Amino acid sequence: MKFMKLGSKPDFFQTDGDNIRYVATELATDVAVNVGDVKFYLHKFPLLSKSARLQKLVATTNENSDEIHIHDIPGGPAAFEICAKFCYGMTVTLNAYNVVATRCAAEYLEMYETIDKGNLVYKVEVFLNSSIFRSWKDSIIVLQTTKSLLPWSEEVKVVSHCLDSIASKATIDTSKVEWSYTYNHKKLPSNNGDDSHWNGVAKQQMVPKDWWVEDLCGLQLDLYKRVITIIKTKGSISGDVIGEALKAYTTRRLSGFSKGMIQGDVVKNKSLVETVIHLLPAGSVPCSFLLKLLKAARLLECGEVEKCELIRKIGQQLDEATVSDLLIQAPTDEAIKYEVDIMQSLIEEFVTHDRSAQTDPSMESEFQEIRSPRLSDTSKLKVAKLVDGYLTEISRDPNLPASKFVHIAEMVSSFSRPTHDGLYRAIDMYLKEHPGISKGERKRMCKLMDCRKLSVDACMHAVQNERLPLRVVVQVLFFEQIRASASGGNSTPDLQGSIRALLPGGSHGSSRSTTNTEDDWDAVPTAEEIKGLKCEISTLRLGEVNGGVGVGSDRNGNPGATKNLEKVPSSKVKGMFMSKKIFSKLWSSKERSGEISSSNTSESPGSSSNAEETKSTRSRSRRNSVS
Repeated sequence: MKFMKLGSKPDFFQTDGDNIRYVATELATDVAVNVGDVKFYLHKFPLLSKSARLQKLVATTNENSDEIHIHDIPGGPAAFEICAKFCYGMTVTLNAYNVVATRCAAEYLEMYETIDKGNLVYKVEVFLNSSIFRSWKDSIIVLQTTKSLLPWSEEVKVVSHCLDSIASKATIDTSKVEWSYTYNHKKLPSNNGDDSHWNGVAKQQMVPKDWWVEDLCGLQLDLYKRVITIIKTKGSISGDVIGEALKAYTTRRLSGFSKGMIQGDVVKNKSLVETVIHLLPAGSVPCSFLLKLLKAARLLECGEVEKCELIRKIGQQLDEATVSDLLIQAPTDEAIKYEVDIMQSLIEEFVTHDRSAQTDPSMESEFQEIRSPRLSDTSKLKVAKLVDGYLTEISRDPNLPASKFVHIAEMVSSFSRPTHDGLYRAIDMYLKEHPGISKGERKRMCKLMDCRKLSVDACMHAVQNERLPLRVVVQVLFFEQIRASASGGNSTPDLQGSIRALLPGGSHGSSRSTTNTEDDWDAVPTAEEIKGLKCEISTLRLGEVNGGVGVGSDRNGNPGATKNLEKVPSSKVKGMFMSKKIFSKLWSSKERSGEISSSNTSESPGSSSNAEETKSTRSRSRRNSVS
């Protein structure tokens, strides 16, 4: 720390109790100066020779009184004592902790060069400019002391000089940083005390770009905001470093922030969060930090403008988030457990950000707005998987409406993903926790899932899942059969029109699709049907493992198909025809209900024979109604 000594005479100031200060000399004192609750017994001559203000006060004082009052002097009794000792020529030491108070008190007492050459104002200014403002840590200390001395510290421009000094040093090239600084986070090997050597020559230590971050965390919010604003204005510091600084400041100053439990003065904490939100450059901090900030903003009831700004920033980085970070607890007076509306807003912002990244081709190039690049397919895939995981977690809430679940899932339905296992898991969890939802809600929810994108394990689970509508189970079985056939080089068996109507892209508007039939297909399957479908899938998987030449149902009586069939093991043949039995069973159930129109009842011979085979099979239980 820099310091400066003024004067050379011994210090003759003495204390009498807590509130009396006097100069112990042979010459009696002739003036009493009251500063706050402390009284100084001094001599007029040394004081009046340096201070224009004291000259005026003494001149206006009653002749019968030797007391003057200066209760509003900045720095109080301590600062006045330094000024008084300077007037006497006694030794005083200035440092970063008392120099601002001394400068402000000297300004108050009007200790200018016009009164006496080499006066206190001039001496302090020399010390500030030659030592304090050239020191990194002294500048920070001085800036911290200016808070209690406002507005005087602003008027004498100490605050502005400190801000410029700190900002200039923070933005300097790191190769020119030659002063000490505090740096404990992400410590580099070269900062551990051991100098690295190469060929016997000590290598120059690398100064990290965010070397200044921790030293500024001690500043009060308004001063910190001004420093960061100036640093950003200079434009030489990247947004990542600014973000790291704001992240460190928030963690240090906001008690309980890391644990999600904000403690301390609510008003101060609220102001801090709102300030950090405004100062954060886009994409400068991890999404996890932004979500913690959002949780804090909700707890502290920050303004809607700040929360919307934060949601905008998070939405643009949503692909970096984790499910645990997104689980924001709803207020205790609400029925649902989590803030689902916030998640919807984040997804909307993510989608909007992708759309706004596209430039309007009708605009001329010189007038086109500079936009960020469009979101990559990888980012969209991450968000889709994130939403699947989020839906799985919130599905455990018994009070979550199905409409909110479906709405969130539909928001990312256009994002292509190779598998729908995560979405299936979320849907299954919701159906498990909400067994009382209507058939319409169950149907709408299951429509979100593409059965063709389920893995083998998911298909095995889905076929045995009593919570799924029969329509979905049949679709899963059909696509699993296609997969098994394709892996063995087999052709896909033909299905009746009613079965195809259940599959994606099928004709749901045919004459046979009456309301009652739709209700049957959308109902959950019975345990008996689940058992049959389970056996079907097991047979298909067994056939796939055995391999062999493909087997198909040739409607046209192609002899080649018969020859191929003879070459296939009996287990494979059985596996290929088992699903036809299941489909024919379902078909005959619909046929018995009298809902098949004459225009759509023509079937291939192969299908008819399978239907007859199903009717004649004693070992397989029959379904009387599809519900």
